[in-house]
Amino acid sequence: MAFDQAHGSSDGGAILLSAANQRFGDGLIESLSVCLQDARQQGKVAHPLTHLMRQRIYGLACGYEDANDAARIGADRMHKLLAGRDLIKGLDLASQPTLSRFENGVTPRSLYTMGMTLSESVISHHGKRRNGHARLVTIDMDPTDAATYGAQQLSFFNTHYDNHCYLPMLGFVSFDNEQDQYLCAAVLRPGNVGVATGAVGVLRRLIELVRRSFPKSRIRVRLDGGFASPALFEFLDAEPKVEYVVAMASNAVLTRHCEEAMTVVRRIEL
Repeated sequence: MAFDQAHGSSDGGAILLSAANQRFGDGLIESLSVCLQDARQQGKVAHPLTHLMRQRIYGLACGYEDANDAARIGADRMHKLLAGRDLIKGLDLASQPTLSRFENGVTPRSLYTMGMTLSESVISHHGKRRNGHARLVTIDMDPTDAATYGAQQLSFFNTHYDNHCYLPMLGFVSFDNEQDQYLCAAVLRPGNVGVATGAVGVLRRLIELVRRSFPKSRIRVRLDGGFASPALFEFLDAEPKVEYVVAMASNAVLTRHCEEAMTVVRRIEL
């Protein structure tokens, strides 16, 4: 058997990623690209921002995590097709220096707008998928460590994860008894921030969007113990039709204060 087919690619299955992207209106990647500002001289531009965004996102999804991988996939026919170029005659994809300048040129305002667009696109899509009907919409928030190496800006040592990292916060939504959870929020944070940093702002935005797409649904927020803080509890307590569950570690003082309420709950369950 010979593996010498002209114009072949080992990433043929990636075409499904493009199909998934197009399920979000005009395309989720395209919507995110609109949030970026292009300060380059347009007469000299060979790689539009939308193409760069497609190249980077589809490359990451296929396992090409580093911008240096551009040297491996720049002429790959499938990746050229995904980026929106003719897979035979089209210009090769952007090089590592171009991708690095693209990533470093994104401003905080653009990142915020992209985060808003992600949340709006995902929740709106599922609102249409379910015709705005869901008895219960669950919002899950989780921090996760993204290990760093070298001297990346905002990389700090995190004692809980025992490494140098960023500590992004991710938000997911799920509907009724569906097993799937859908990423709807992602906020990049320094590695040494508190778990709850920024959580109230993200939750406020997600709850508003859920109410817009699912006006009659009950909302449940699930968090781990790291999010427990007076500010967050005050915010959730003030939100109508919102219930929340926080997985706090048990302790004698908390158990004593909750005993009366737990007695009532046990009776209700029986």
